[in-house]
Formats: sequence, C-alpha cells, structure tokens
Amino acid sequence: MDAQDLKQYIRDVPDFPKEGILFRDISPLLLNSEAVAAAAEAIAAPFRDQGIERVLGIESRGFIFGAPVAQALGAGLVLVRKPGKLPWKTHQVSYALEYGEDTLEMHTDAIEPGQRVLIVDDLIATGGTAAATLELARRCEADVAAAAFLIELEFLNGRSQLDSNVHAVLKY
Repeated sequence: MDAQDLKQYIRDVPDFPKEGILFRDISPLLLNSEAVAAAAEAIAAPFRDQGIERVLGIESRGFIFGAPVAQALGAGLVLVRKPGKLPWKTHQVSYALEYGEDTLEMHTDAIEPGQRVLIVDDLIATGGTAAATLELARRCEADVAAAAFLIELEFLNGRSQLDSNVHAVLKY
C-alpha cells in the first residue's frame, strides 16, 4: 500500500471538536491492519539507517504509531504523557495552548545523554505538543533526529515551532 493510499482511510469530520474545525479522523485507518502497518512503515522508513535508539510517542495517538515505529527501527519506546500518568520521576515541560497551558512529562531515566531519538505523533497542527516533547528530549541531552507524523496540517505551520527535521507522510 502506497503512503498516499492512506488518505482514503482518513475521515473528515466537520465542526469537531468545535464549529469551524475540520477534524482529520484516523479511526477508519485504525480499523485496517494493512493501513496501520503501511502508516507505521511510512513514518519509520526515512529513519531506518539513522541509528535511532529511542522513539518518543506522544499521548495518546502517538503511542499507536510510536510502538510499531520503535519496533521497526529496533529502538525503545518512551511514553510522553500528561501529568500524573507516569509512575516514576519525571521531567516536565509546560507549553501554551490557544486558551491556557498544558504540560507533558517523561521519565527522567527514559533517555541517556547522547542517545539518538525520533519524536512520533499521529498529527502535527500548531506544533506546541511536538515542541514541548522536543524540549523534554533536549533536557535529557538527546540527539534529536527528527519529529515524524502521519499527518501534517500545513496551513497551521506547526513545523515552524520545531527547530528540528520534520517528516510528515500525509499533508493537508
């Protein structure tokens, strides 16, 4: 299955979660095991020979793709979560939202200094969550190879929030 074939599995949901938003829903893709495998492969492929040691999967849909990408790359999976969800000591980064602030956490022992990492999520919109995850990785002195996504909403210019390589399989 070609990466562009994956678009047929992305459902457009108008006015969700609020009026004026066109939500790109990956639920139909997740119902098809071949599409999930193709999506994970398309995310992982550019990084096969880059020595990735850790994949940082961002809560929650980043976990869905982070695990098979980590497996494909022979890397460990690091969970990046909302506060209070991880049972061990954590690093925290807070970041601005349109109306307010949010926080992400990662275990302090998840990445060793110098380890090569790949940030993975299902979608990049405004880039705030990915930028916070990039900051978490840098606090651990990681070597960040890139941030990789299944979907990029180009009109929101989220990649401008990242001073890192950005890979997106599908662009809208």
